[in-house]
Amino acid sequence: MLRLLSFLLIAGTLLACDSALDENPSGKLSGDQLNTPDRVEGLVTAAYAALGNGHWDAATYTDPWPWGSVRSDNAYKGGGSVADQGVYNNYEQFSSIRTDLDKADQFWFKSYQGISRANLALEKLAEISEEEFPLKTRREAEVRFIRGHFHFMLKIMFKHVPFIEANEERELKNVSNREFTSQELWDKIAADFQFAADNLPESQPEVGRIDQWAAKAYLAKTRLYQAYRQDPSNHEVVEIQDDKLQTVVSLVNELEASGEYSLFDDIRKNFLWEFDNTDGGEAVFAVQRSRNDGTVRGRVNMENALNYPMNEGFGCCWFHIPSQNFVNAFQTDSDGLPLFDTFNQNSLTEPEDFQQNTVDPRLDHSVALEGHPFKYDNDQIYDPDVWARAPATYGPYTSMKGLQPVGSPSVQQVVFFYASSKNNNVIRYADVLLWKAEALIELGREDEALPIINRIRTRAANSTVKDADGNNVSNYQIEPYRDGQNINWTQANARQALRFERRLELGMEGWRFFDLVRWGIAAETLNEYFATEKQRRDYLQDAQFQEGRDEYLPIPQQQIDFSDGSYQQNPGW
Repeated sequence: MLRLLSFLLIAGTLLACDSALDENPSGKLSGDQLNTPDRVEGLVTAAYAALGNGHWDAATYTDPWPWGSVRSDNAYKGGGSVADQGVYNNYEQFSSIRTDLDKADQFWFKSYQGISRANLALEKLAEISEEEFPLKTRREAEVRFIRGHFHFMLKIMFKHVPFIEANEERELKNVSNREFTSQELWDKIAADFQFAADNLPESQPEVGRIDQWAAKAYLAKTRLYQAYRQDPSNHEVVEIQDDKLQTVVSLVNELEASGEYSLFDDIRKNFLWEFDNTDGGEAVFAVQRSRNDGTVRGRVNMENALNYPMNEGFGCCWFHIPSQNFVNAFQTDSDGLPLFDTFNQNSLTEPEDFQQNTVDPRLDHSVALEGHPFKYDNDQIYDPDVWARAPATYGPYTSMKGLQPVGSPSVQQVVFFYASSKNNNVIRYADVLLWKAEALIELGREDEALPIINRIRTRAANSTVKDADGNNVSNYQIEPYRDGQNINWTQANARQALRFERRLELGMEGWRFFDLVRWGIAAETLNEYFATEKQRRDYLQDAQFQEGRDEYLPIPQQQIDFSDGSYQQNPGW
C-alpha cells in the first residue's frame, strides 16, 4: 500500500527464526529505540510493506491465483509441463496433496510474518502517548486492518489457525489453532476490521493508506463468509445466518451512500495500470505497486510474475491458464443470458467458434484467444503457437486480467520473469456489490438483488473489445435479467444467476474456489468439472475432490512439528 517509506526499518522487523511464530529475531530494535513517533511510523510502514511482499513461490496473499483459480474450475496450473512448479499440480488435482507440501507451509509462514510485523507495530504504538503521536489511534486501526487481512487469508485457506494478538505472553508455538471455534475465529478477525472502521477517516492524505471504507468492505466480506456456518467435522454448510447477511447489506449500503466508489464505464479499466488510484473508481482495497522508485527492483507484483506468456516482449512462464470449462461458461443464449445448465456441452475451441456462437464480452477481458488482441492492443495479436508454452498439455489460452500489455511502462524484467507496477485490487467495487446481492438473495429479498446484478451486466455489455477496424472481436450478446420475460426470478434462479455472475465478472481474479467452499458446493462442482475436463486434458486423469477434506488445506506438517503437536490437523488429513 502507500508509497512506502522508511524501508531501512524493514530488515529489522523480518523474522530470523525457524518459524514465523517466534518473536525473538536477532538484530531487532527494541525498547526505547522504537518509542519515537518516527520509528513507530516506520514499523507501521513495515506492516504495510508486508502486504506487498508476496511472491509466486507460495505467498500469493493479495493475488491468490494458485489457491483460488487453479484449485477451481476456472484455471489450470500451466507452465512448461505438469512437473514445472509441480507442487501446484498436486493442489490442482487434490488427490495427490500431502500434509508436508512446501507451498502451503510457505504461505502459512509468510502470512504469520505479516502478522508479526503488525503486532510489533501495535506493541510499540501502545507504548507511546496520543500527545507524543496524535496519529496513534489511526495507525493502530491501519495495522489492525493489515493483521485482519492476513488472518482472513489464513482462515479461508486452512480454516483452523492460531489467532495471534499483540503482546502475546504465551510461547507462541503453544497458541492452539483450536483455541477458538470457527465462528469465534471469524469474530476475532471481524473485530480487527471493526476497530479499523470505527477509527479510520473516510479518506487519507497519502495514496494507498487504508481508510474507513476499505475497513467496512473487508468487514462485510468477513461477515459474508461467516454467515455460512459449517459443520466442524466435515465442512458442510448447515446454516446461513440472517443476522450476518443483514450486516453485509448494511455495510455495503454505507459504501454505496458514501459516493466514494463507482463501477468503471468499461471493465478493462480495472486491469490496466494507468487507471490505478482513479478518484471515484472501483478499487476499494488495493496494494500499491511501483517501479523506478529508487529501489533496486521497485515494488512490482511478483505474485503473478510466472504468468506472462512466451511471446517477444515477455518470455516467461505461462502459468495460470484458463480452462476450457471457463471459456465455455461465457456462452449466451438467444436472450443474451448464460447457458446455466448446458454451457459445457459445446466447446469453443476454434477462432470461428467465437463468431458462430454468442458470448459475454467479459470473455475477451479474461482470456487471450487466437486472432484476438492481447490486452486490447491490436498490434499484439494472440497466436498460441508463439505465445503458449505447452498447449498440448494445457490448451491454447492465456490469462489476461492480472497482466499488462507488451511495452507497458509498468512492466519490467526481473531476472527471467516479468512483473508490473499494476496495483493488486484485493477488493473492487463490483465484488462488493455482488456480496450485497448474494446476501439479499439468501435473505429472501431476491427482487432487491435483481437491479444490482443487472448493473454489473449492463457495464459488461458496454465493455466490448474491438479489432483494428472497429468491429467486435467476438459475437457479443448479453442482456439484463427481466423477470417474467427472459427469466422467472425466483430465489433459486436468482441464486444461480448470482453465482454465475460472480464467475463471469471475477473469474481469474483468485476467488472462485473460496466462493465454492462458502456456498458448500465445492465437491459437486469440481468433481463434475473433472469428469468432463479430464477428457480434454489428459494430465487430469487422477484429479478428484474429496468432500469433507479438500475444502481446506491440511495444517502444514512442518508447523505441527514446530508446535510439538499442539496444532490439530484438519478433518480427513
